[in-house]
Amino acid sequence: MSGRREPVPFAFVAEADRFRSNVTPPPRERASVGQMAGRWLLGLTLVAGLVGSLVIGMPSLSTGPSGADTQRSQASDGR
Repeated sequence: MSGRREPVPFAFVAEADRFRSNVTPPPRERASVGQMAGRWLLGLTLVAGLVGSLVIGMPSLSTGPSGADTQRSQASDGR
């Protein structure tokens, strides 16, 4: 193999930063009323599920005097 390489012009790389296309993409289609309603319904369903899980789960997360003292097993009484 010879050690000689041909020069590669890198001018196209410098020009790539300045290049602007004259082709514009087509405009986005607007969502229909049904699609918008579906998105709102999905969002409301997700939010309602999160709120419902918090409401149902809050009693089990609360720490209070009613939890540990009232429920004693028979093994802790020495029976």
